[in-house]
Amino acid sequence: MDRNGVERAILIQIAGEYDNRYQRACVHDHADRLASVVHLDATVGTAPAALEREASEGAVGVRLGAGVRSPGGDPLAIWRTAERLGLAVSCYRSGTDPALVEEIAGALPELRIVLEHFTGRAEDQHRARLADLARFPNVFVKVTGLGEFAQRARPVRHPFPFDEPIPTNLEQTHRVFGAHRMMWGSDYPPVANREGYANALALCRAQLAGKTSAEQDLIFGGTAHNVFWK
Repeated sequence: MDRNGVERAILIQIAGEYDNRYQRACVHDHADRLASVVHLDATVGTAPAALEREASEGAVGVRLGAGVRSPGGDPLAIWRTAERLGLAVSCYRSGTDPALVEEIAGALPELRIVLEHFTGRAEDQHRARLADLARFPNVFVKVTGLGEFAQRARPVRHPFPFDEPIPTNLEQTHRVFGAHRMMWGSDYPPVANREGYANALALCRAQLAGKTSAEQDLIFGGTAHNVFWK
């Protein structure tokens, strides 16, 4: 973060890792710079209570798969708990079936839902339906480094590692959602196997350099602050 001029960051727990103590310790040691989005096993009946405990320990959000539904009489129990606690949801696998997100966004209009890896290749086949989620004002998107959707040059070139023209994923996302609902996400550490953290930030900035300074401030910090820290 220091090497790349990043002042604050949100730690997103790895999918499948339900022990959030390390992230909690990191935030404790660097509360002025870090916040934690936790992950938990939402398929068990005790998940809402577990989320309440995490919130009391300082969590600002929870990571949930788009298809996660709670056992028992209320399938949206874990999502309702997040809404009640004022937590944002970092939502993964949203591209598998956008209707899953539609159900939640419509039922819980006060719940802030952030679609992960929105500009990535994995969601190309669903891009039009995902873009339609912009009609819900409580849906936000994470935009990624170019390595998730651009073609890597062969042989690799320095300093720009991708073939041109670069797909217009970022511009399309801006047109549909606007800067106030876009936030840059590093995907660190997996991004180290693509263009690397520094390039993921710098090259994404370069692609959006034509936006106003106010819009760039939102995409590269302001929106995330408003969603997770507000």
